[in-house]
Amino acid sequence: MAKQKIKELKVKKQVEKIHEKHLTKLQKIVNTINAIQFNIGKMEVQKQTALDEMKNQQRGISEMQDLLLKEYGSFDVNIDDGTINWPQEKKEDKNEK
Repeated sequence: MAKQKIKELKVKKQVEKIHEKHLTKLQKIVNTINAIQFNIGKMEVQKQTALDEMKNQQRGISEMQDLLLKEYGSFDVNIDDGTINWPQEKKEDKNEK
């Protein structure tokens, strides 16, 4: 196998700190990333809260369906005017009585 040559990097003299403009740019990038991560976390909490509320509302719909079924014999209701959407055969039975 051929030996690989390792490139040597020429480094400037060793310094204690990076230049102020580089530090400012680096800080801005890191702060932006932190803000984005914070916002994502906030959105995830909002999302979870919304999902929990939707589950509660769906439970409410199920409870209403049970109530309507017991009270009226159907939970198929027109949400705009409250009309019960009876199947055709039940409508015909009602009209005959």
